[in-house]
Amino acid sequence: MTIHYPNGVKFQPQSDNHSGHVKPSLIKHGGRGMTLEQEINESNQYYLSHDIAVIHKKPTPVQIVKVDYPKRSAAVIREAYFRQASTTDYNGVYRGRYIDFDAKETKETTRFPLDNFHQHQVEHMRSCLKQGGICFGLIKFVTLDQLYLLKATDLITYWDAQEQAKGRKSIPLAVFESRAVPIKYSLNPTIAYLDAVDQII
Repeated sequence: MTIHYPNGVKFQPQSDNHSGHVKPSLIKHGGRGMTLEQEINESNQYYLSHDIAVIHKKPTPVQIVKVDYPKRSAAVIREAYFRQASTTDYNGVYRGRYIDFDAKETKETTRFPLDNFHQHQVEHMRSCLKQGGICFGLIKFVTLDQLYLLKATDLITYWDAQEQAKGRKSIPLAVFESRAVPIKYSLNPTIAYLDAVDQII
């Protein structure tokens, strides 16, 4: 299926080790194969069912322009366009406040490449922060099997610095170890990331 961005540019999935979106590669946890996205969705369902928070993955609006019908019971989408650039992956309400975040993975072991994020995502977080929202990134170092909550303010600091002539194009792992909040896996919820959120609000 061919998918295009709003400006008509063809969507090409990234094949490098630090995709801008969560890859479907499996992460092993407790004998189960799950992606980071699945783990977050499962955790959000736990939070919702226990009246802790209402947080959902944002749907990406897609306009379908070409569909083949090889059989009555099976339609195949051949071409589609993203109606608009996506912002972040998740949003909702927690403890009476708006919450907005994105989930990213990298196979790097010493740094997190900033090109995992896009300009419009960072600007969206910046705007949400101005309105008093809680914004952050859930960053998974896949090879190290380490998960962190990185505040949007720290992400924005490094993002803005890269615009300078000698600005870093990545965030060192040491910054995560000193400034981000580590998140451990648990039974219920799978990822207790709201415990980490409590530490930054």
